[in-house]
Amino acid sequence: MKDDFRKFMNGTLIIFVVGLFVWIGFVYVNSCGFSVNCIRGELPVERTPVPTLIPAFLPVAEPVGVPAAVADQCRTHAVDLVGAWVDAGALQEEVFQFVDVDGRTCESTFTEVQPLFSGANLWYAGSLSCVSCHSVDLAVFSAQLDLSSYEGIAAGSGRSEASLKGTDILGGGDWEKSKLREFLSENKPDVPGHDQQNTGLLIFAGKPLPQAAPVPTEAPTVTATPTP
Repeated sequence: MKDDFRKFMNGTLIIFVVGLFVWIGFVYVNSCGFSVNCIRGELPVERTPVPTLIPAFLPVAEPVGVPAAVADQCRTHAVDLVGAWVDAGALQEEVFQFVDVDGRTCESTFTEVQPLFSGANLWYAGSLSCVSCHSVDLAVFSAQLDLSSYEGIAAGSGRSEASLKGTDILGGGDWEKSKLREFLSENKPDVPGHDQQNTGLLIFAGKPLPQAAPVPTEAPTVTATPTP
């Protein structure tokens, strides 16, 4: 009788412990996916890259200039910044140029492109960061694509191992033909995280190049004709 009771208690305890671990695992995977660093669990950061809304309870005021922190920066659409980087050769350290929304010629580097893949709530309200689904663990993350580093982006998608090259997502340096442009700027209703267009995000990035001073033109020489 005691042996039967002991077996019953031991079985109940084992089932409880196993069930507890299964429940914890289910909650973790549901919240964080299969990532050990739980990138999906990060709370979205509420921010607007370029202030565009005026509080309804305040009177409309005339603009008084760009904030000092960005007074010497250019304004551009995020997808256009990525496109200019790709068209310039998609290099890691070299400077590339682009034309901002104000028509100024500006220059930037990959250091301003990379945060566009790692920032949450950036491309649209509530959006996950790109690296929450495309990061270093190729066996777990979508499309076997790592957007967390320059090396990962350059290596492409569909890689079975980190040391291998995959499918080029940069269109061979042609932004219009690139998979990256397609998935950033076109609706993909059947692909989580790509079901909205991302062409409208306006950010501060790059530095305007000095404008060349206009070349002074000489006034035409007028020769007086003597009056007879």
